[in-house]
Amino acid sequence: MKLYKTKAGVVIENDIFYYLVKDENWEAFINDDDLLKKIEHLTKTLSPATNELINETLAPIGSNQELWACGVTYLRSKVGRQEESKSSGGADFYAKVYEAARPEVFFKSTPHRIVGDGGKVNIRKDSTWDVPEPELTLVVTSSGKIVGYTIGNDMSSRSIEGENPLYLPQAKTYDACAALGPCVFVTDQPLDSNTMIALEIKRNGAVVFNDTIAISQMKRTAQELVGYVFKECSFPYGCLIMTGTGIVPGNDFTLKSGDEISISINGIGTLANIVR
Repeated sequence: MKLYKTKAGVVIENDIFYYLVKDENWEAFINDDDLLKKIEHLTKTLSPATNELINETLAPIGSNQELWACGVTYLRSKVGRQEESKSSGGADFYAKVYEAARPEVFFKSTPHRIVGDGGKVNIRKDSTWDVPEPELTLVVTSSGKIVGYTIGNDMSSRSIEGENPLYLPQAKTYDACAALGPCVFVTDQPLDSNTMIALEIKRNGAVVFNDTIAISQMKRTAQELVGYVFKECSFPYGCLIMTGTGIVPGNDFTLKSGDEISISINGIGTLANIVR
């Protein structure tokens, strides 16, 4: 089942009908270890409606929630980070973290710097090499339970991070630095390892980049990443965690204003954004 955050309220989709739950606080609604049971019950008590309810969706994150991210969880990401930081002498750091017991985790964004499906993402004016990073994103309750999944776009300034790994916060966190959506896929089961992530970038209507990867290529499990994020951090309202990217455009590619980014994940849908 799917959940959408809209201006009208929380919308539930059960593949056939849509149901509006009014007067519900989004973060309180999804911060529920029994979320799937709750929405299954609601579909039996609410009146069904059409998909007009989701004409205008918002990023599926509450005002008190945080977005965290994990890096170098795919081999391609390790190689890409090594390539971009070779001249600065930082390449070994990425090789070491890929093999280390402790993963790379970092704070990505507060809600006001995140856009939803159809929103405009940003590239820094002081960066010369920028890419989207398509990522399976976990929806996690305050107890550390994964109750759903969404799609994330972790916008990244490769020129800044490549100059020095200590510049990671500047490369990752700025206005409109991330996109989430279009919904939360709610399930009590892990996603199938054959689930595919696809990235397509269009420029002036023509495809300039596309690639796919299976989440089975991720070196670490979703629960492992949650465990490290939660080790010494509490999340009273729950949080969202990006799990890293396995799709890295070549060194000759950088985003430009007007580019259209589409990220699709089987079972969840497509997150579409434009570079402003």
